[in-house]
Amino acid sequence: MNVSHANERAIDPVVWESPQMRQALSVRDMATVYRLLQRIGISQHRIAALTAQSQSEISEILKGRQVMAYEVLARIADGLGIPRGFMGLAYDACAGSLAGPVAEPPGDGDEDEKVRRLLARAAQVSIGAAVEDTEGWTQPLPLVQTPVPQKIGLADVEQIEAVTRTLRALDYQHGGGICRDAVVAQLAWSQQLLHATCSPQVALRLHQALADQHNLAGWTSFDVGLYGPARNHLARALEQAKHAGNPSLAANVLYRMGRVHLHCDRLRDALRFFQLGQICAQDASCERTVAMLCANEAWAYALLGDAELALKSLHRAQDEFARSCDHPFPVWVSFFGPADLDALSGMVHAGLTDDHLDVAVEFLTTALRQREASMTRSRAFELTALATVQLRAGEMGSGIGNGHHAVVLATQIRSKRIIDRLAPLHATATNLVSDSDARDLAQRITTVRAA
Repeated sequence: MNVSHANERAIDPVVWESPQMRQALSVRDMATVYRLLQRIGISQHRIAALTAQSQSEISEILKGRQVMAYEVLARIADGLGIPRGFMGLAYDACAGSLAGPVAEPPGDGDEDEKVRRLLARAAQVSIGAAVEDTEGWTQPLPLVQTPVPQKIGLADVEQIEAVTRTLRALDYQHGGGICRDAVVAQLAWSQQLLHATCSPQVALRLHQALADQHNLAGWTSFDVGLYGPARNHLARALEQAKHAGNPSLAANVLYRMGRVHLHCDRLRDALRFFQLGQICAQDASCERTVAMLCANEAWAYALLGDAELALKSLHRAQDEFARSCDHPFPVWVSFFGPADLDALSGMVHAGLTDDHLDVAVEFLTTALRQREASMTRSRAFELTALATVQLRAGEMGSGIGNGHHAVVLATQIRSKRIIDRLAPLHATATNLVSDSDARDLAQRITTVRAA
């Protein structure tokens, strides 16, 4: 029998304003949120229906299971009618849930009165006479969107490109979790410039800039485990890169699509994206991008167990990379340098038989030597892979030491990918049941992955 909840009253928005509820929402304590709802007569059954969760999921949350996935938190907020800002959730423009401009709330009195009130408050705070509203500090201020110019030129587009470069640097150093919301928010503003008046040349450059911002939004979404939004942003990035007539950027987007699916263990899908990217990279005559795509293709072949094709693709990557050193390449592929090629070469050999372990150790060690301290995420990936290979090869001391170093770096960066990539190291250490140091490493990884 189908049961409809259409006639049930919506949850009164006043419910979300109580201090206890606001505190629970601000830290995303859904167990407390659900218990508070039950106190006012909202049943588990109704919560489940509104949030598209099973009653068993609701029960588990009430027993203390934390809700970590961004998509689930967003679905709960939207289903129950919780203002997303109360939970610190951004609005994803690509998903179609970006709020429209919110007007500044009208104040009581005229402008002079507003200034007098501000001055009085400033005086109270300055002399220590004000009562601190510490609870209010956790709540977002009303959203007032930055005005968008009606006419733009090349300088406006260059500013978007500069912001993208800055945010990309933050992603490299600190992980997608530190800047993903900022990227999405910037993108929401940037894409409004499509409505501005500009020359055809500026319009194409704008589409290219927006393609790269979507590219970064997709990559940072992937880094924090939001695979749906990652695919949406990357699809938009590919469309706009093609519209802008930039096959090099399109190839870069296809590379990132491939990496999303490689991480999700959809190896043959990843191969298709890497191979499509090679077509675009060849159209752009960009040897550096071809090298990057061939190296990733080799990794996918290695994971599929096809050593012949893996090594063939890797050799081509090395040849194309050598040729690229004499030619300029665009900013979106500038990250792929000698260290990255060595790291991927190490991953390819690590994915083959144990006969290749020594070569894998050599490549991964060389890659790490070339990394700057600021490349925290890359160093974490490579230390994790190196430690895994060393333990497999019986190099216990080096493997345990590098494994602990990798775990330390994993706690310093906001990246779900890093946590996921600890899994092979954890499995390898766990299998070494007779070694107490390996057991300690495995336990430490278990703790980090559960945090």
